[in-house]
Amino acid sequence: MTSDSLSAKSAPSTSIGKSSVNDLHPEIDLERVPRHVAIIMDGNGRWAVSRGLERNAGHREGIESVREIIRACRDYGVECLTLYAFSIENWNRPKGEVSELMRLLEEYLETELAEVMEHRAQVRSIGRLDRLPPSTRRAVERTVEKTADNDGMKLVFALSYGGRAEIVDAARRLARDAELGKIDAEGLDEKGFASYLYASDIPDPDLLIRTGAEQRISNFLLWQIAYAELHMSQRMWPEFRRGEFEAAVLDYQRRERRFGLTSEQVSSDSAHSSSVNESDS
Repeated sequence: MTSDSLSAKSAPSTSIGKSSVNDLHPEIDLERVPRHVAIIMDGNGRWAVSRGLERNAGHREGIESVREIIRACRDYGVECLTLYAFSIENWNRPKGEVSELMRLLEEYLETELAEVMEHRAQVRSIGRLDRLPPSTRRAVERTVEKTADNDGMKLVFALSYGGRAEIVDAARRLARDAELGKIDAEGLDEKGFASYLYASDIPDPDLLIRTGAEQRISNFLLWQIAYAELHMSQRMWPEFRRGEFEAAVLDYQRRERRFGLTSEQVSSDSAHSSSVNESDS
């Protein structure tokens, strides 16, 4: 993921899916929808336990939130959605829970492929995928391959993923290229280093959402979220549906994104851009 595009998307997607334009929130400015949304989907287990259910029941209910948020992102023209589906640290959970999570992922990829293809979404995956069970890895690779030529929304699953691990992996690849003389280490800059990250062609997130009533980023996209706006939801992931997503987008649109500039500079640049657009039309 790269930092060469930090602005919001200018227009919504024409593919509305199972909703319609009449379902769009009237206060959301479709010209300022975040181009890339990343989500830490937290709280499945706590949601289930609070209701006297087994933790895996929370993961199953969380799949419904995944479906609804993907459709909401498509409706609002979000270009890329990255979901923190399974972290490197999650391997330390009970084996039965890990096995159920892998099974649910395989089942989800199989059942949702038709809708993914219908709306020409492109499925991607980032992380240390070699640690996935063989059947899960095959399911992921098969979905990625089948959707590779699609030109719709990019749907990125972070699996066996850790932000520090990604940076280490990038550094290893960079070091190998330096040894082979493919790059000049002295001339390396941030853009050059970012090209070694897992999905270097995808713009950095504009909006990072975390559910589960926590206030941390949990080793997620550490390089890429340098300038992302953060929205921390009190909702557990199974409770986070379209309305909560729209609230997060509205929160995002109330922010002034300065990228090191002053408010006056941002206002001046916005006014200049508007005048240029009007003259072009």
